[in-house]
Amino acid sequence: MAEHTVQSPLPGTFYRKPSPDAPNYAEAGQRVEPGSVIGLVEVMKQFSEVQAECAGTLRAFLVEDGEPIEPGQALATIDGDA
Repeated sequence: MAEHTVQSPLPGTFYRKPSPDAPNYAEAGQRVEPGSVIGLVEVMKQFSEVQAECAGTLRAFLVEDGEPIEPGQALATIDGDA
C-alpha cells in the first residue's frame, strides 16, 4: 500500500464535520474513495471541501477539528490501494 497525504488547498480553519452537531465526514480506519469528503476548510465564512484523492483506508488525521491551517499543510494520511 502506498501512503498518500491529503494537503490543505487553502489557508483557514479545518473542520471534520459540516456543523457542530453533525457526525464527522470520516473517521480513521474508514474506507475512502477518490472524491470522498473528509473535511472542510473555512476561509472568511466560505467553506471548501477537502476530498480524498485516492482509494484506500483513512489512516489518521494530522490536525484537530477547528485548528488553523496553512496551504499545503498535511491534514490526513490514507493507505492507498496498491
